[in-house]
Amino acid sequence: MPRPDEDLELEAIVSDAIESHLGSAPAEDFIRDLLVRIKGHIGSENKRKNLVGEGFEDTLAGLLRRWEPTVRSYDIRVRPALHDLPGFYAPRGSDKTKKVDLALVNRATGHRVLVSCKWSVRSDREEQFMTDFDAYSKLESSGKSFDYVLVTNEFDPARLAAACENRSGNAEIFTRVVHVNPDGPREAYAAPNSGSRARAGGMERAIGHMASGRLESLQRWFESLSA
Repeated sequence: MPRPDEDLELEAIVSDAIESHLGSAPAEDFIRDLLVRIKGHIGSENKRKNLVGEGFEDTLAGLLRRWEPTVRSYDIRVRPALHDLPGFYAPRGSDKTKKVDLALVNRATGHRVLVSCKWSVRSDREEQFMTDFDAYSKLESSGKSFDYVLVTNEFDPARLAAACENRSGNAEIFTRVVHVNPDGPREAYAAPNSGSRARAGGMERAIGHMASGRLESLQRWFESLSA
């Protein structure tokens, strides 16, 4: 029987990799200690979130690089520094370098699309959206507009609705709010006993944004990029 926390599949992968590289089978104690360290690193809460987040960003970039219209028209950059994109200032003094999850730059027009890729939208991220938008706006140097797009797979109706309604002054901060597949949350909200009365208002708002096109599908966003 396996020991507690034993992962035979991971152990086999690591053992095979070490043996093929060094030419001899590693000791069991060495493998056990190495697996504990690997699991500790991956299992750390922030590391886990980073793995999911960066995996989502890389997957979205991979799809864009396989979509012929975007490949033809855009430079697609994953996690670039903001000042490495055309039309943005470098950070001033000791200010921290600002990064973007994903950026698309139209080769013909120079138009910039800054994408916030969030598999889920926690409450702290709702604050981060405004902070990022303010930073992008203050560091814009060309005097030209840019798109700020949210791509998410969030299912919580209130958070989806809030993302659609998030404003700076009298303007919505997101040019577009994109869900991987809006049919998923739409079906979930329509299911019997799908939520409490407290959630009903969020569901109604989110469904309204889907109906108006404010909350759109990944497919529709891709098609807009090819227009």
